Amino acid sequence: MTAWTLPDPVPVREIENQWIVMPDGVHLAVQLWLPDVAEPAPVVLEHIPYRKRDSTRAYSGYWGRQLASRGVGYARLDARGSGDSGGLLPDEYLPLEQRDAVAAIAWLAAQPWCNGAVGMRGVSWGGFITLQVAAHAPPPLKAIMPMCASDRRYTDDAHYVGGAFALTGLKWATTFKAVMAGPPDPAIFGAEWERGWMQRLEAAPAIAALWLSHQREDDYWRQGSVAFDDGAIRCPTYLVGGWTDPYNEAIPRLLQHLTVPAKALIGPWGHGYPAPASPGPGLGWAFEEVRWWRQWLAGEETGIMRDPRVWAYMPEQSAIHAAPGPIPGRWVAAEGWPPATEALTFHLAAGRLDRARAEGVGGLAELRSDAVVGLQTPEWVPFSPAQYPQEQSPDDGRSLIFESAPLEAPLEFLGSPVLRLRLASSAPVARLAARLTEVAPDGRSWPITYGVLNLTHRASHAEPRPMTPGVFEVIELSLYVTARRLAAGTRLRLALSEGLWPLLWPAPEPVALSLDLTDAALSLPVRADAAVGPAFPIPVASSAPSGGRGDPVMTRERSPDGWVRFEETCPTTLATIRETGTTVERCGVNVELKMRADDPNTCLWRASYAVRYARGDWDCQLKSEVEITSSATHFHVLERLEARRGAALVFEREHESDVPRDLM
Repeated sequence: MTAWTLPDPVPVREIENQWIVMPDGVHLAVQLWLPDVAEPAPVVLEHIPYRKRDSTRAYSGYWGRQLASRGVGYARLDARGSGDSGGLLPDEYLPLEQRDAVAAIAWLAAQPWCNGAVGMRGVSWGGFITLQVAAHAPPPLKAIMPMCASDRRYTDDAHYVGGAFALTGLKWATTFKAVMAGPPDPAIFGAEWERGWMQRLEAAPAIAALWLSHQREDDYWRQGSVAFDDGAIRCPTYLVGGWTDPYNEAIPRLLQHLTVPAKALIGPWGHGYPAPASPGPGLGWAFEEVRWWRQWLAGEETGIMRDPRVWAYMPEQSAIHAAPGPIPGRWVAAEGWPPATEALTFHLAAGRLDRARAEGVGGLAELRSDAVVGLQTPEWVPFSPAQYPQEQSPDDGRSLIFESAPLEAPLEFLGSPVLRLRLASSAPVARLAARLTEVAPDGRSWPITYGVLNLTHRASHAEPRPMTPGVFEVIELSLYVTARRLAAGTRLRLALSEGLWPLLWPAPEPVALSLDLTDAALSLPVRADAAVGPAFPIPVASSAPSGGRGDPVMTRERSPDGWVRFEETCPTTLATIRETGTTVERCGVNVELKMRADDPNTCLWRASYAVRYARGDWDCQLKSEVEITSSATHFHVLERLEARRGAALVFEREHESDVPRDLM
């Protein structure tokens, strides 16, 4: 059978802005790239709040031209209340936003240049809304491609990690405040742009406090989480993720529950597209996207469904070990999830990971929370090598270590490692963190994966319950899904700690954990057949070393008086958009964090973010700041937002909130 090839390119017609009127009369702004041909074509929608006319113009234009030149139209919609669209954006993933997308899909399908078939795709927010809208099953939506997104908002998004409040929640709240309050562009929005901007500024809520007021998986988080409705998605689905990104936790869940034609691909990259990929290697992704869309939106047999259902990159190094270059490895195939693996069990003994469980081995081990562990893994979603999990030896030295003998042969696994043990806590609220690393012959400890759990969430994220001090319970902790080929001669190391700071906010009081090692074990999903498989069908593209959003400067400091400090300082970027003349000046999220090791309630997290949009006398600046401290019973949250037009301060607001801790 002849292999499918990309169709010859056709001219592209670009429409800078068009209005889609929602049922309530609000106008949403859409930018279009259409095949300039006589016959109608399918269209793919990307719906995000990140400003189509300036902030995301470069990649929207790139993908618009890539898809439309191959016969698939592309529509980039500003979400309600963002960019140049009307209305307000007071929170993430609201039902109204989902209804807006359903209406936009109907509008696209009804246009004379559309063949009536619409797809939906996007990374991160764009992937979330893709899944959520697919659950509404609008008739014209024929296929979707969510990338780096999740089906379960509480467990796998930028707020809580393992049931504990996470640093990413602080950073995202600080950034999102500026997203909600960004000014529309007067060249599109018209003379009422300043009034619209003031309305957005006035409506921007105390978002960090709002998210902290929902510390368990309640209805607030379940809304928009399609994991709780297995049959909701009724169109073909292509799931895409990357090993340097934690959002791919959703891929195994969805693959096991979707009843529609579904495929998945997990590459080495982080939170972004497979092209350009960071870390690489990347893919010639236009080939795969066009093949997917023409299969399901144009009725063309492209052969994409004859390929293996799952493709996964098998890395041979960690991202930081390979940086700044691509990660060495190869693509492997599976026909479904879970892939064909065999459980390889390592038993925990005194300092060892043993393949055979020795009789009489057991005993107790203790973890204390007064050794701050986690400075080498501060970021949940890393965007550049400086933010990747670093070489782990400094944290390993402050953890309880279990290590295998040198591997006699290469070991290859794909899936989620699982740790099972009995433990008791000295306090009602505690965490458990487990990091799995590969220890090279030179002693360096390279990250593989990790898992964390607020132990009060051991049975349920919806109904947590305190630990009973001194009472042993069985705990099962799944580490993040991953893949790795380990070299012969290296060792596996499991490092346990009570917390992982600053990734997680600490427990409200010092904690000691007692671990019963009698039946403690780590299970690895080892590939049953690691032989060479089918040929990978997607062209591989070279990926130049990338700094992602700009390499921040990371400062880690431990003082003799017991204070631990972490700072992340981002560079200021400046770019002028040739097509519009708009200059965007941005300083990414800067954080200042500190805590005294023996007192968790000295923890202080502070973040700031600034952005400026300027063109002629349209000169708008935003600065947002969030600061969080705590007592044993409450979080104290201070949120500031200010806006300037030129040098003049036009808006300033401060929210101060006390939020009770809910077994957090």
